[in-house]
Amino acid sequence: MKGLETLWLSTGLANFQLGQLIMMAVGALLLYLAIRKKFEPLLLLPIGFGAILTNIPTAGFSEAGGILYYIYEVGISTGVFPLLIFMGVGALTDFSALIANPKMLFLGAAAQFGIFATLFGAILLNLIPGFDFTLKDASAIAIIGGADGPTAIFLASKLAPDLLGAIAVAAYSYMALVPIIQPPIMKLLTTEQERSIVMEQLRPVSTFEKVLFPLAVLLMTILFLPAATPLVGMFCLGNLMKESGVVERLSKTAQNELINIVTIFLGLAVGSKLSADKFLTFETLGILSLGAVAFAIGTASGVLMAKLMSRLSGGKINPLVGAAGVSAVPMAARVVNKVGLEANPHNFLLMHAMGPNVAGVLGSAVAAGILLALVG
Repeated sequence: MKGLETLWLSTGLANFQLGQLIMMAVGALLLYLAIRKKFEPLLLLPIGFGAILTNIPTAGFSEAGGILYYIYEVGISTGVFPLLIFMGVGALTDFSALIANPKMLFLGAAAQFGIFATLFGAILLNLIPGFDFTLKDASAIAIIGGADGPTAIFLASKLAPDLLGAIAVAAYSYMALVPIIQPPIMKLLTTEQERSIVMEQLRPVSTFEKVLFPLAVLLMTILFLPAATPLVGMFCLGNLMKESGVVERLSKTAQNELINIVTIFLGLAVGSKLSADKFLTFETLGILSLGAVAFAIGTASGVLMAKLMSRLSGGKINPLVGAAGVSAVPMAARVVNKVGLEANPHNFLLMHAMGPNVAGVLGSAVAAGILLALVG
């Protein structure tokens, strides 16, 4: 009988707690969104599977000695995985649209307003009983507004490791919902006539300009915001490998094998933080709510800045491109193009929207550097 009792106590049935079952259901939901709905499947699938693994009782996946524990400690605690992702993203990015029309930098900067508005929102939530966000917590939550998953994970790992799971899930969930969240905001803030504006074709960009750009961006970051150089530096390295044309093998590795391998481990590491004791808290609801607000504010501020630039330019800029100032590359640019085509079937805004879109990637990295410098 004692042997049967020992055997029973070693099963999952005897050890499951309600919180673990709930979080495994959350993991299953993420898998459903990734597989069935195709919402950010490259990240939501490993995150969802990691959430299921970490909540298996007595398995010890996330405890010292478990594989998820070591993946997290090696890649997330050190900040290595987000930086490698940024290098791969840099190798995949074409700055031609931004170089050809540098004014789009203002739209990338304006869209980051959502980050700093949410910072104050997180602090104000402390007035509600049950919330107790420190300034570091609030800074890590606010970065969700940049719609940049790797940046959100990097900053959360530095400032609020305990909130990493909720922040990462919120960031990638709202990135996946870009086609649903952005269009109503874009249409609310613009008129049919503004959405129909056709922008002039961009000028050709030389190879010299493309090679010089990442070096110039890195130099400016070194001089004015060294705290942002880990993210910006790896991003510029990836882009320089792509544009230089002399290390094609390295560039293709960064674009494919390396970023794919790191994405698998990054997702599992984030999933390991979706344990019941860390995720099923009152604060998680606040993070998810603030993430939605941050994303909406970022989209709105980008569109409003673009409206101002349109007025100042005599109607040469379509205000819709401001919505691409968030860092969801290239999804936000595609959404801008789709909404523009609905207003004018001859209005192709994709290349114009890529300018603020890639500027948003740099903007979110700079915003993370500012927050890290202030409260890190």
